[in-house]
Amino acid sequence: MPDTDKYRIEIQPMPQFIPDQSDPENDRYVFAYTITITNRGSVPAQLVSRHWIITDGNNEIQEVRGLGVVGKQPLLQPGESFRYTSGSSMTTPIGTMKGTYQMVAEDGTHFDAEIPEFVLAIPRALH
Repeated sequence: MPDTDKYRIEIQPMPQFIPDQSDPENDRYVFAYTITITNRGSVPAQLVSRHWIITDGNNEIQEVRGLGVVGKQPLLQPGESFRYTSGSSMTTPIGTMKGTYQMVAEDGTHFDAEIPEFVLAIPRALH
């Protein structure tokens, strides 16, 4: 088990509904999300891949895996952040996303950085 103080990645998601790309009459809801990844550990670490679990309002689950994020595999020095924006679409006006980034520290240690669950929702869908 990796030393959590040495290998600590903080992930802050910020979702946003994209109305001009959505088509509610045809059950298409598009969301953007901006993710800030900060290396809070004491060793440099590189994001090599991602695993997303996207759950829509009908409890339908879609899993997405791939290399890097937005075509990049950022290497983060201790205290350094990387921010990117991506998107997702679903057939319901409310859903959630969560997952992990697979990281490799400079010393060769592989570890997962947990992406906290966040809600995708059209405005006024939640009270």
